[in-house]
Amino acid sequence: MTADAIRPGDDPRRILSEVRGLAARVRRDQRLTWVALLVLGAVTLLAVPFDAIFMQLQCQADGCTFARRGMLYYWPPALLIAYATIAWGYLRAARARGVGGRVLPYAITGAVTAVVFTAAYVAAALYFPANPPFEGGPVPFWWIVLDRLIAPWGLIGLALLVLAAVERNGPLLLFTGGYLALVLLVLPTTEGMSMMGANLRLSMAVPQLIIGIVLLAGAFGFAKARRP
Repeated sequence: MTADAIRPGDDPRRILSEVRGLAARVRRDQRLTWVALLVLGAVTLLAVPFDAIFMQLQCQADGCTFARRGMLYYWPPALLIAYATIAWGYLRAARARGVGGRVLPYAITGAVTAVVFTAAYVAAALYFPANPPFEGGPVPFWWIVLDRLIAPWGLIGLALLVLAAVERNGPLLLFTGGYLALVLLVLPTTEGMSMMGANLRLSMAVPQLIIGIVLLAGAFGFAKARRP
């Protein structure tokens, strides 16, 4: 018994188009972009009270000095748990649909970002109190961008770039580009704001709230677009 893969009357171009369409459908079925954004958005919003509660403030008449210890207590384990949860969701969905999952590079990148953030934060906490940068002058904008890039929300954007590449996901790439532009270039800084007590905590909370809301909005948009 034999079976021809291609019947004599079949159009090779039509068959190739169908194969490409099937491959694209498999790639779409592998994507759980909304799950990743939902988890990361929730983790970002939960960080706000930790940052406020564990922020160490020493205020005097001319202003405040502060240390954001809550970030160190919260973000390293939170990032590891978040990426483990996302990887589990992807693998579970892959088994349910019977298609392969390619989330491992993204999960590894997420774990590496947690290590990078922890190392950078500890190094900054040890070095900068004794060697304050740009003392007596304005902080250059490039320094602000670098600081935001190695912060948890910047590292989340870098990991999303890896996910977009793994999934060949153009919409996620566009979303991540806009997200990184927002995080690195648009969000307000604390310069020019009141640096006393509750106002300082509020000025630190606002960017995190904006980032969390953007991630959750992205999750909603990708989940809605996924519906047949």
